[in-house]
Amino acid sequence: MLQVQNYNYPNRVSFDYPLYYGNPYYAPQMDSPGLSEGADVAKTAITAGLLQLVASSLNKVSEWLGHKLVNGKEFTNEENVCKVVKDMCDKHNLNIDVKLVSRENLPKFIQKYGPAYANEFAIVADGKNAFYSDDLKLAVAPKSKPALLPHEIGHAANAKNGFLKLLQKSRRYAVFAPAAALFASSLLPPRQDGKKNFVERNAGVLGFCAFLPTIAEEGLASLRGIKQAGKTLGKSINLGALKRNYLFAWATYLLAGIGLGISTKYAFVEDKLKNRLYG
Repeated sequence: MLQVQNYNYPNRVSFDYPLYYGNPYYAPQMDSPGLSEGADVAKTAITAGLLQLVASSLNKVSEWLGHKLVNGKEFTNEENVCKVVKDMCDKHNLNIDVKLVSRENLPKFIQKYGPAYANEFAIVADGKNAFYSDDLKLAVAPKSKPALLPHEIGHAANAKNGFLKLLQKSRRYAVFAPAAALFASSLLPPRQDGKKNFVERNAGVLGFCAFLPTIAEEGLASLRGIKQAGKTLGKSINLGALKRNYLFAWATYLLAGIGLGISTKYAFVEDKLKNRLYG
C-alpha cells in the first residue's frame, strides 16, 4: 500500500502508498527559540534538530520508494490480474465491487459515491494511490496499475477476520501515539533519582509499536495477493515484479512506523525544551 497525504479518513477508506506524499507521523517542525538558557537547553535543542534531520531523511527515502512503486513494471496484463482478483473473491467469499479508475471514468465514480470521495478517486486515477473501503465494500486501483488490486483484495479478505480487521482499524489511532505517550508519562510519579520514567525512556519504541499492527496487516494483504497470483497464473508469469513492487509499498509502511517512533520521541524533546525555556 502506498498511502497518500495522511491517515485521517477514519470511516472512509484504507489508503495505500502511505508515504509517497509525506507522512504525518514524522516529527513536526518547531520554531527555534533562543538558546541563551544554558548548555542543557542547547543539548535538548540539538537533539530536536537531529530528530528532524532523521525524519526528513526518512521522508526522502519513502518518496523514492513510492516513485519506484508508481513507475514499477507490471508483472502481467490486466486480464490476468482480473483472473487473480476473481479467484481471491471466490476463495474468501467476498461480495465487493472491484474497479480500475482512470481520468476517463473518474466522473462516474464521483457521481456514484459522491463528491466527498472526489479527491480520493482523483488520486487513484492519476496512478498515485489504491485503496479498499470496508464501508463502501469497494476496492479500487489505477487503470495504469492493475497489479495493485490483489493487494487491496487482500485487505478485503483481512477485514472478514475479527482480529485482522482490528489491526486494520488501529491505523486511525496511531497518529495519537505522541500525545498518548506524553499523557501516560505525566501520570507516572517523578523518579526520585531524577531519571526519565519508562514511557519517556522508551518513547521511540512505543511510537513504533503503535504502528506495528498496520505494518503487519499491510504485509499480510500483499502476501495474500502474491500467493493467489501464483496459484491462478502458475508458471506462466514471473512473480518477481509483483513481489518487488509490493516490497517497495510495504517498506513505506515500515518507514512510517519508524517515523512515528521519531515523532513520539520528538514530542518529549520538544516538551522538555519548551518547559526549560518558558517555564
